[in-house]
Amino acid sequence: MPHRIGIISDTHGLLRPEALAILQGCDWIIHAGDIGKQEVLQQLTALAPITAVRGNNDKGAWAEELPVSASITVGQVAIYLVHDLTELFIDPVAAGIRVVISGHSHKPSIQERDGVLYLNPGSAGPRRFKLPIAVAELVIRDTAVEARIVELAV
Repeated sequence: MPHRIGIISDTHGLLRPEALAILQGCDWIIHAGDIGKQEVLQQLTALAPITAVRGNNDKGAWAEELPVSASITVGQVAIYLVHDLTELFIDPVAAGIRVVISGHSHKPSIQERDGVLYLNPGSAGPRRFKLPIAVAELVIRDTAVEARIVELAV
């Protein structure tokens, strides 16, 4: 049975209804940091289990409880999560990581290097420059991983 994982980042306190609609029905939600406020996590938790990391703009007691990086395994796929890709201090290949998820840049991207999928969902929060407002989705079947960026019409 495939696992559908919703990926969101850089909400900066703004959780758009368009993002919530896309994340509806996910088996798991990953927030790659710069959440903005605890209420964003509470709303996402109402949809599915969530793994979140602290971004450079996440401040306060609620944010201090969040890790700066996290690993989860979905099916047979190891996923590593960090807000800023420049702070990836492990070798994903050596660690057996199949997917690295980050945020921070607000630029959606999907790249594969050395068998590792690097995914940045872009920003789902306030628009920055002319960058798109987006979230991402991972579909995992056994060891197969499919990723797509979903641009939100806002």
